[in-house]
Amino acid sequence: MNRLCVTVLLACVLAGSVTSGVFSQTTSSLLLTAHGDPDIQGLFTFRTLTPLQRPVIDAGASALLAGKLALTSEEAATYEASRRNELNRDHQNLEIHAPGVRYQSLAEGGVGGYNEFWYERGVELTRDKRTSLIVDPPSGRIPFRTDYQSKARIHQLNIRNGFADSYTDRSLSDRCLMGFNAGPPMVSSAYNNNVQILQTPDVVVIFNEMVHNTRIIPIDGRPHGILRQYSGDSRGRWEGETLVVETKNFLRETSLGGSSEHTHLVERFRRENSDTVVYEFTVEDSSNFSHPWTAVMPLRRTDGPLFEYACHEGNVGLQGILAGARNQDIQRVLEP
Repeated sequence: MNRLCVTVLLACVLAGSVTSGVFSQTTSSLLLTAHGDPDIQGLFTFRTLTPLQRPVIDAGASALLAGKLALTSEEAATYEASRRNELNRDHQNLEIHAPGVRYQSLAEGGVGGYNEFWYERGVELTRDKRTSLIVDPPSGRIPFRTDYQSKARIHQLNIRNGFADSYTDRSLSDRCLMGFNAGPPMVSSAYNNNVQILQTPDVVVIFNEMVHNTRIIPIDGRPHGILRQYSGDSRGRWEGETLVVETKNFLRETSLGGSSEHTHLVERFRRENSDTVVYEFTVEDSSNFSHPWTAVMPLRRTDGPLFEYACHEGNVGLQGILAGARNQDIQRVLEP
């Protein structure tokens, strides 16, 4: 345990829940830092099979989730087994183009993707067997504006057609500037779903394994700055046992679909027990969402260490994307 996070375990009984009411507690053991704040420090994983949005499709393993708020234990076991099989790239990438697998099979001219060793997806749903991390709205779906959906479809069509006039046309994850799960907000994805939280009397540090993105969040009452940043400008405060982090002044979108420079994000972190911190976030962006929405997921204690994600701006992957796009441009010109 590092010198900044020497903790004292105090036994106490309290009642409470996160704002959404999804994670509730009747008793808890409150950890305090050496300087007296609630202790939310540690190394955590947020990997889970629970999707951000509740599926609406009626095919494949996702059909088990559609139209349900939560699954029974039996339904959850069936879904988890089906989903793990559906996502097994060791078989799927080489043989068939399976639902949810983006890579082409060998028969389709593909070369296969990573094998399963390199993935770190979740293997189970959240403890309460919910069918979405989103708890508000009740539909479990992101309330996208209609015009955003149209823009997103055009963007995806451009990507499939190889559109990349410049490195600025590519996503922040393609450019190795931000991870595809680090956000903010954090959302479980294919790998590097790990985060370390550190506390001092004046700041809280959120260090994501993905692209080693680090947010140093003042909690001393200072106002927001005016400098726009990829991770936004964050300020924190304690509301009882909950750390509330407000972030705005984004430079552009993050890894969260629908986010933009106008996004206003409120995150909440609360220690549920010695192994779990409840993470809740509310997203507001009237340019792309019809109204604010909220998701909740657990950060579960895991053994370290965090590993370096060796991805940097100008990485060879981006060079390959741009070179491929230029080759496609040439082919279009040469076509009769």
